[in-house]
Amino acid sequence: MPISKMPFYQLKKKLDIQNVGVFKPRPTDSETPKMTYVLIPFNSMAQFSLLDDTLMKDRTHMEKGAAYLEAPHDAPPYSRIESVLMKAFVEMPKMSPSKLDGPRKDRIYELRSYEAATESLYRKKVDMFNAGGEVQLFDELDFNAVFYAEVLSGSQMPNLMYMTTHKDQETRDANWKNFVDSPTWSKLKVMPKYQNTVSRNDTRLLYPTEYSDY
Repeated sequence: MPISKMPFYQLKKKLDIQNVGVFKPRPTDSETPKMTYVLIPFNSMAQFSLLDDTLMKDRTHMEKGAAYLEAPHDAPPYSRIESVLMKAFVEMPKMSPSKLDGPRKDRIYELRSYEAATESLYRKKVDMFNAGGEVQLFDELDFNAVFYAEVLSGSQMPNLMYMTTHKDQETRDANWKNFVDSPTWSKLKVMPKYQNTVSRNDTRLLYPTEYSDY
């Protein structure tokens, strides 16, 4: 999906959105899907609801983005768009741009989705991150989290999603080993109230585009 820098500057200008993240899957083989992930922070539901109407009324957006916006039916710029609406965790109420300063091409942005079998088990997993201390543990181990959030609306529910960042693949693997070996995690994972809270874990390894704010 061809995405230019311009629309995201328009977002910031028109809706006072401070940072927009744009990521692509790290190539692993010839079958790696051609996808673009766009991460947009909103301060309120009202701000979110104004997004499309505000952009459609902006002349610069409409003119500069005409090739994309007015693409013919037999040459669409994408196969499908999927949107996921999320609410930030209590332990991390605001998204945070990564503090990494190494080459973007080497960075690992890890997007994880944890689905639960029931709403009750899902809420327990959210509690495990917040009150249970999982967010704090990630922070202590330098996972450089961008966000942790509850999914309010999406195609796979109930679930939560979060994104962490690592300098490179080697660092990412070492960070996860430290997490698994952590005494804190060893105690947390066996607590009776947190058993069977994840029925499916979907992990995507991404890299930031040159025009991503994250």
